Amino acid sequence: MSTPILVAKNESEIHLLPSMANRHGLIAGATGTGKTVTLQRLAEGFSRIGVPVFMADVKGDLAGISHPGGDHPKIVVRMAQLGLEPAWAGCPVAFWDVFGKSGHPLRTTVSEMGPLLLARLLELNETQEGVLNIVFRVADERGWLLLDLKDLRAMLQHCAEHAREYATQYGNVSAASVGAIQRALLTLENQGAAEFFGEPALDLDDLMQTVDGRGVVNLLSADRLLQAPRLYATSLLWLLAELFERLPEAGDLEKPKLVFFFDEAHLLFRDAPSAFVDKVEQVVRLIRSKGVGVYFVTQSPRDVPDRVLGQLGNRVQHAMRAFTPADQKIVRAAAETFRSNPALDTTAVLTELGIGEALVSCLDTNGQPGIVQRAFVVPPGSALGPITSEARIQIMATSLVAGVYEQEIDRESAYEKLAAIAAAKTAEVDAPKPRAEPMVLRVPATAPAPRRGTTRAPAPRETAVPRRPPGRPRDTLIETMAKSTVRTIGTTLGRQIVRGLLGSLFGGKGKR
Repeated sequence: MSTPILVAKNESEIHLLPSMANRHGLIAGATGTGKTVTLQRLAEGFSRIGVPVFMADVKGDLAGISHPGGDHPKIVVRMAQLGLEPAWAGCPVAFWDVFGKSGHPLRTTVSEMGPLLLARLLELNETQEGVLNIVFRVADERGWLLLDLKDLRAMLQHCAEHAREYATQYGNVSAASVGAIQRALLTLENQGAAEFFGEPALDLDDLMQTVDGRGVVNLLSADRLLQAPRLYATSLLWLLAELFERLPEAGDLEKPKLVFFFDEAHLLFRDAPSAFVDKVEQVVRLIRSKGVGVYFVTQSPRDVPDRVLGQLGNRVQHAMRAFTPADQKIVRAAAETFRSNPALDTTAVLTELGIGEALVSCLDTNGQPGIVQRAFVVPPGSALGPITSEARIQIMATSLVAGVYEQEIDRESAYEKLAAIAAAKTAEVDAPKPRAEPMVLRVPATAPAPRRGTTRAPAPRETAVPRRPPGRPRDTLIETMAKSTVRTIGTTLGRQIVRGLLGSLFGGKGKR
């Protein structure tokens, strides 16, 4: 059986049971009340019992978990105050970064993201989301891979150009909807999201590794990523959805396979449509059976929808501020979510908690929430704060995934397929066609009639008389009169010969 994780301490110790850690949790509190220290304490505790951890380093001050602590005077004082013997030690760490600057590149493909999450990322309306679904369907049925954003752009253009062909089978693909999606993609690219889509895509097994029996703490550098909050929230939700799809059913385990901390959770649910919240609730509710625990970190429990909040069994609530009637209402609502303690006025205590203090309630062995208690969060044994660039580079060089994701791959996909089809059509149009022979008039040469008693001469060959080439000047007046005279003489002579012949044949009969 895994050792329980010591979370907080007052007159007694409050532990988080590893077997209940996949029932999810919440770390909440106002800015500066100690949420980051609590987050690091829990991550360190999971790592020590061999559970890998994934969390976003929003402010850049969680990297110290890779080094032993003991150099922070306030932490030393708090340990002595709690009567605890410090065990200074760091954790094995893997650094990740969507932009590939402060960690190993974290990528996925457009296909793996899927139309639902991508529509959320692009802030599309229902009609535009329907067009995006058609694009994914067409690409899938033709075997055209959607790996990066240029693949998606090419498919959008293709579907717009062949909208009539696809209308009866899939539905209308309007130029307006395609244009709106293209504009949203351009905005996303300007935020640097193009680096998030591509290959090699993240192998989820690389997030679930251990070193010497300790779970690897995967830190996602998110200080720059937060400048694109929709990308930050969607990328983390994609990770959860992928874990849900990929991992087999595990049932109740002695300890989780992975614990996922979702910092700045309010970004996930801000302006989220109902269908999106339903998706998050489904993932959170069902991923427990896959052996994954999800912990949301935010300022107020109200940042998390009630349907999701009801799934979070382990809670650490730091101080809340109540300067306005609206704030006081939120405090009362937060206090009511705990299992009441007759010896504690939860609502009043929430506004009185000092830095490092919290209201703590963890699930017991039966899965029931424990009575809420006021306690001090136990400081971590690892260092607090950021580390130097040199130390980060050294850790990355010795990481288990060093060199695996650094080199980007661009294999044949939808963009290349469509470009090849377009090139073939262009070559067909530009191919030289056989030249037509010039049109000529065939005029038989005039030959004299054979004399009596002589043998008929062979028929003369036809003489080709070419038409006057284009651009040749018209005949002069003298040439025209000469040609007319020749035609007149020829016509008169021919008429006389015919009349003579007819007269010799019919004239004799008339005289008789």
